[in-house]
Amino acid sequence: MNVVDSSAWLSYFGNDANANVFSRPIEDTERLIVPSITITEVFKIVHRQRNEDEALQIIAHMQQGRVVVLDSDLALDAARYGIEYKLPLADSIIFATGRKFDALIWTQDDDFKSLNGVKYYPKAKT
Repeated sequence: MNVVDSSAWLSYFGNDANANVFSRPIEDTERLIVPSITITEVFKIVHRQRNEDEALQIIAHMQQGRVVVLDSDLALDAARYGIEYKLPLADSIIFATGRKFDALIWTQDDDFKSLNGVKYYPKAKT
């Protein structure tokens, strides 16, 4: 199973230098877990940078995977991971979702860099 962090989704949809790396887990929709917080983050950024129609098209693509909503159990796990690993809120939810499904987390976000179960790729220089 794979969880793709918001930074990796934005890389893929922005077709930057790391887009090809993230295409593998994103296009494998049978094994794709999508934390609902990534939908929030990606929609907000794309809407702000482009427009709502493009943001909605991207979200439709994200929803081809299995969307996981934040329930109270996942929220508590996220809080614990946030404390333990000093993760920001959204990252702790993404990390907790990855752990819940024993999934590999794909990212270019430095906050995940040293964590187990993460495929980290530094942001490509443009």
